[in-house]
Amino acid sequence: MYRLISVLLFMFALATLRTGLASEAAGAKEDEHVIVLDDKNFHDVVKQHPFIVVEFYAPWCGHCKRLAPEYEKAAAILKENDPPIILANINADEESNRGLAGEYGVRGFPTLKIIENGGKIIRDYKGPRDADGIVSYLKKQVGPPSLEITTPEEGEKSVEEAEILVVGVFNSYDSDEYKDFISVASELRSEYVFKHTLDSSLLPKKDLDLSLPSIRVFKKFDEGFNDLKDFASEAVKKFLEDISIPHVVLFNKDPVQRNYLSKIFENPDNAKAFLFLDAKDDAGEVLKKAYGELAKENKGKSVRFMLADNEDGENAMQYFGVKQDKLPCIVIQGKDQKKYLLEKASTENMAAWLKDYFDGKALEFLKSEPVPEKNDEPVKVVVLDTLDEIVFKSGKNVLLEFYAPWCGHCKNLAPILDEVAIALQSDSSVVIAKLDATANDIRDKRFDIQGFPTLYFHTSSGKVVPYDGNRTKEDLISFINSNKESLDQSMNESKLDSDTKDEL
Repeated sequence: MYRLISVLLFMFALATLRTGLASEAAGAKEDEHVIVLDDKNFHDVVKQHPFIVVEFYAPWCGHCKRLAPEYEKAAAILKENDPPIILANINADEESNRGLAGEYGVRGFPTLKIIENGGKIIRDYKGPRDADGIVSYLKKQVGPPSLEITTPEEGEKSVEEAEILVVGVFNSYDSDEYKDFISVASELRSEYVFKHTLDSSLLPKKDLDLSLPSIRVFKKFDEGFNDLKDFASEAVKKFLEDISIPHVVLFNKDPVQRNYLSKIFENPDNAKAFLFLDAKDDAGEVLKKAYGELAKENKGKSVRFMLADNEDGENAMQYFGVKQDKLPCIVIQGKDQKKYLLEKASTENMAAWLKDYFDGKALEFLKSEPVPEKNDEPVKVVVLDTLDEIVFKSGKNVLLEFYAPWCGHCKNLAPILDEVAIALQSDSSVVIAKLDATANDIRDKRFDIQGFPTLYFHTSSGKVVPYDGNRTKEDLISFINSNKESLDQSMNESKLDSDTKDEL
C-alpha cells in the first residue's frame, strides 16, 4: 500500500476547508497556485477554464516530487499571463480518483494533460519539466494553434527554427480546408509547429510546384519536405505520423533523436529494427548507408529502423542478447514481441534477410545465457538452452523460479530456496532451480510470467503447477511434497499416455 507523506495529508486536509476565492473553491490553499482537484470537483473546474493543465501524480513517485516545486513556480507565473494559464493536479493514486486517471489514459506518473474547451480537446503535455521551460512551452500552447506567414523572411525563419514545420497554403481563409487545418493544428500543436499562408512564394523551395490548397511539411531530415492535398483530420494525422520520423533514427542521447525514439516506442503497431555496430569499426559507414537505403525502400511497411553503436546501445544489446563478437548485426522485434536476428550483417546479406522477414520466412531468435561451466550449487541454474535437459525432459520434479537480478523480492527469496534445496537434497526426484527471465526468452505458454519472482512446479510426468503460497521454507517444502510424483508414477503415467495414443 502506498504511503502518503504527512505534509501532503495536511495540505490536502487544509485545502478542503478553505472557501471564498475561485481557486480555493477548487481545493487550493491561499499560498498555493496549483489547483488541487479530486473526483468531486474535477469536471466543474475543467469546464470553468478554456485552457487548463492537469498533472496526474502519485505521492510516492520520485519524479512527481521533483516536479512539484517547479510546477508550483510555473503556476505562480502563468496565472498572471494574458490570458491566465491554470495549472492543477490530482492524486491519481487515490482510490476515488483512479477512474479519472483511466478516463484520461494515465499509464505512469507524472502525466500532464492539456485540456481545452471544457474537455473537448485533450492532448499530452510534451514540454520541459523545469519552471522556466514549463512557462515558455505553455505560453506557446495557449496562443493560436497556427500563425500566419506574411513575408519571405518569416517563411525562411520558420523553416530554420523548427525540426518539423507544418504549413497550410490556401486560396482563402474562409475555406473548409483552412477550418480543417486549424482543427488538426489545435489537436496536434504539442507535437508539431503549424503555420499558414495564402502565398506559397513566401516559403522556401518556392520554385517547386505547389497547387493550392495544400499542406507542405518541412523537416530537417530525409527528403526535406512532403506535400499533402487531403485535409481530412485522420488523413493529416496519419500523414504526419508517417513522415515525421526519419527513415533511420539514431539510438543515442541526443534530445532530438530521443524525441523520435519516444514516438517509435509509444506506437505498438510498428515492428522495430536495430542495426548494432562496433563504434571502432571504420567500415561501418558503408553498412550504415546500405541500411539507410533499405529503410527508405521499406518505408510504410510498419517497421521503424534504428541504429546504435555498442556504446550508446549497450543496454539494448544486452536486452536482446546480442553478442559483441557477432557485430554488426540486425535485430527486429515484431509487434508480437518475437525477435529475429541477423548476425554478421553485411551489404551482401541484409536485403535478402529483410525480405525473408517480410515474407514470414525469418527464423525467430530466442536469447539464452551461456550454459554455466559449473552448476553444483544447491539451487541449479537453468538457461534457455538447458531448459529441456534440467526441467522438461529430466524426468524429475522441478520447482523453477523465474527471477530478475534487480528484483528485491527475488533477492529475499534466494536464501530460502537454498534452504529448501538443501533440505530436499536427499530426494533424488526433486530439483530446485532458477532461471533469469530477463536474460533468457521463454515462450512456453504454460508459464505466465507477469512479475518477479514467479514459481512453477514441473512434475516428473510433465504437469505444470503454479505456486502462489507463502514464500517460507516450510510452505515451499510442503507444496513440493504434496505435488511431487515418484519416478515410478511418472513412468507409469507416460506409458499410459503412450498406450492411449496407440489405441487411438
